[in-house]
Amino acid sequence: MPDNSRRKERRGLPATPFPSGVTRGPRRLAALAAAAGLATVATLATLVGLAAPALAAPATTVRYGAGAAATAYSGRAFDTCTAPALSTVIAWGASPYRALGIYIGGVNRTCAQAELTASWVGAVSRLGWRLLPVYKGLQAPCGGKPTDSKIAAASAGAEGTAAADDAVTQAKALGLISGSAIYNDLETYATANASCRTTVLHYLSAWTSEIHRLGYMAGVYAQLASGAHDLASVYASASYARPDALWIARYDGSTSLTGWAGIPDTNWTTRQRAKQYSNSHNETYGGVTLSIDNDQVNAPVATVGYSYSVTSSTVLNARTGPATSYPVVKTHDPGSTLTIACQAPGTKTGSTTAWDKLADGTYVTDFFVSTPSKTGYSAPLPRCRYPYQVSAAGGVRERTGPGAANRAVGMLPAGALAWVTCQQRGSLTRTSRIWDKLSDGRWVTDYYVASPSKTSYSKPVPRC
Repeated sequence: MPDNSRRKERRGLPATPFPSGVTRGPRRLAALAAAAGLATVATLATLVGLAAPALAAPATTVRYGAGAAATAYSGRAFDTCTAPALSTVIAWGASPYRALGIYIGGVNRTCAQAELTASWVGAVSRLGWRLLPVYKGLQAPCGGKPTDSKIAAASAGAEGTAAADDAVTQAKALGLISGSAIYNDLETYATANASCRTTVLHYLSAWTSEIHRLGYMAGVYAQLASGAHDLASVYASASYARPDALWIARYDGSTSLTGWAGIPDTNWTTRQRAKQYSNSHNETYGGVTLSIDNDQVNAPVATVGYSYSVTSSTVLNARTGPATSYPVVKTHDPGSTLTIACQAPGTKTGSTTAWDKLADGTYVTDFFVSTPSKTGYSAPLPRCRYPYQVSAAGGVRERTGPGAANRAVGMLPAGALAWVTCQQRGSLTRTSRIWDKLSDGRWVTDYYVASPSKTSYSKPVPRC
């Protein structure tokens, strides 16, 4: 199996070195392509003997920032064209929903967003709601509305990269931190049009690669019969970067996240699916009526920073990891405000083993912070997790400990998200002795996970 066999190197990686003086990266290639008068980045990449960045191996690496954290949500959600007023969200606390979709940007976003500000995001998140950020950018040249701005076939990769850049800019302005998922909204199109289909796939591949480079998780919202079907058809292709999560639209009233026509259940398996199962209709909760779409979700969502204060009587040490054995890199005065991204297990201080990861990537013990619990974790703070896709075509075995001698207890298929919580040295797998502990307590070799390093630890993941 993948964690102890001598597999050949993954296909789709560059076979020749990059020319002297030319750095890697989609922006650099785009600039060189333009200077050379070439129509696409792919053309230039072919000439220099490289796969284009938008044509990467399917499991591309997310470059999480120091203060990153990924959040998963499982349950019912709704989305509405305009972000509702905070008073409406409070009233809808009586609803069965605890997540909502928000349209954060895109050239084809149509509804006004007077309420959608960083302060609104913070207030809604403190109420315990999770957010699904949606970016409605360019649409397929053979789909969408006639008035929509469309993807140009000759520059699909560059346009996908630009959309990702803008989406992350909008996300940051709203306080959505590294590790958040952003979903590209691609409406229905004619899949029988081969040229249009290829244009869409190149656009979404570039979107995914750039979103990952910027430290965010890449999602796609698409109709089951068009965009979702086409993404599934190239799921294992080394020609396209694979999104982390798929949110389909299929208005059949079913909330099932499996059994989707044309989408194998082995694709996007691990907190990677959402479904919009009913569209525009009115619902009323707390005396307030909204026109909404219904969603069932088990997928990554946005992560935000939560503000709490230091409760100690002396300065609070901030360390490089969640334990007193890590060095102190700064201190925080009593009563000062901290912005917390997530919580992680660590050495016990007072009555708790919980540690708080701050927005700058440092950790403080939760015992001296004004979170609700002093014995465990505190909602709505998420746990610290760093999902990476499984890169091995045959999947990777999950084991009871960090080594191939430990009992196998499961399998993560190719493209599944390994929700990594920490890393530890174990038995050697090809070039790496690093093993990843997952959020369910199981372990996988890091070699077959699309983390940044294949020889050592990967920041910002802490040691176990």
